[in-house]
Amino acid sequence: MALPDKARTDLPSRPGRHMTIAEVCEELGIARSTFYDWRAKRKAPRCFKLPNGDLRIRRSDYEDWISSLEEAA
Repeated sequence: MALPDKARTDLPSRPGRHMTIAEVCEELGIARSTFYDWRAKRKAPRCFKLPNGDLRIRRSDYEDWISSLEEAA
């Protein structure tokens, strides 16, 4: 799976902002099922669960995860 060459600029990038699964999938251009496959294989960015059961990803965790993939390539 190829990653986008440049970060999307139409999504807000406030420090400390929590991303939804839909936002991560949109930014990466992947299906939700692909994200959950990666998560099951421990290949996705670190997530945390809200009291209502929804998952979120800290933008800093997402950016660290992307950086680690770029370094490995």
